[in-house]
Amino acid sequence: MTQEYTARSVTAGGEKHRTGSRVRTLLARWRGDRDIWRRGIVLALLAVVVAVVMILHAQIPNQIGNLGSLTETFLPWLGLFVPLILVLALVRRSVTALIAVLLPAVVWVNLFGGLLAGKSGPGGDLMVATHNVNAENPDPQGTAHALADSGAEVVALEELTAEAVPVYEDALAATYPYHSVQGTVGLWSKYPMTGSRPVDIKLGWVRALRSTVDTPHGQVAVVVAHLPSVRVKLHAGFTANQRDKSADALGEAIAAEPLRRVILLGDLNGTMNDRSLNAITSQMRSTQGAAGDGYGFSWPAGFPLARIDQIMVKGVEPVSSWTLPRTDSDHLPIAARVELR
Repeated sequence: MTQEYTARSVTAGGEKHRTGSRVRTLLARWRGDRDIWRRGIVLALLAVVVAVVMILHAQIPNQIGNLGSLTETFLPWLGLFVPLILVLALVRRSVTALIAVLLPAVVWVNLFGGLLAGKSGPGGDLMVATHNVNAENPDPQGTAHALADSGAEVVALEELTAEAVPVYEDALAATYPYHSVQGTVGLWSKYPMTGSRPVDIKLGWVRALRSTVDTPHGQVAVVVAHLPSVRVKLHAGFTANQRDKSADALGEAIAAEPLRRVILLGDLNGTMNDRSLNAITSQMRSTQGAAGDGYGFSWPAGFPLARIDQIMVKGVEPVSSWTLPRTDSDHLPIAARVELR
């Protein structure tokens, strides 16, 4: 055993020596390189541009193809430029680029680094969930059972079809004795519901509802909404005008809500960074931002790129927030626990 240990020690020592030798050789090569500051100017400029976009994203105009909202939708992904520029700077042996890449790195950490830290806590008075079930879902019964098994006491569904509603009603009846379906959205609850009605979000058809849920800790207004979809088109850019008008109308409805405690569940087709949702985000808190672990991206389900499904609260304290396992929808369901007292 002593000989084996000695052999391993010699091998490890040799590896450290070779590694140290390579580093010294690399540093010597860089010290002798007269162009080390001149190379990589383009990379350095790219790093500065990425940092400026992240810092001044709110100043990018929406007048041309809603470019500002499009940028804000995928804003966290600009952080991918940091390792890319870092690797290219090392390959190019550019000190200028290496220094410049620190700028977007610091900005990204300042903007989004906090989301990487776990904020979820134990407890909570109420668990809620929301899911865009997809109008073309091949297994609505299985999706309903998955949501019922999640333990949520209140569940919101979006993109319901007339054909699928009876399936969801039947599959959820045993767990949720109270429910309301308005247009293409629905709300299921273990606790009594009153005052269920459509919410006008300026579409001409119903894609939002409001209900009072009488929980053991008091009444809470629950709003379910599915804002219009957005598209990226070459000739028109980010087509989000209808969604933006609906977001303003939804914000007005929430502001007029007489109950102090409000929970918004739904597919808002926008992220919390998107300025076009300001009518909502200015008066409500995202449970993911306040009590989530990570970014909680929800769409598309196969490879989530953005969190466009939201649970937001007013007069309620978020305790934890997370995504639920994938169903046969193109969205991931999301859940949160909140403190009502």
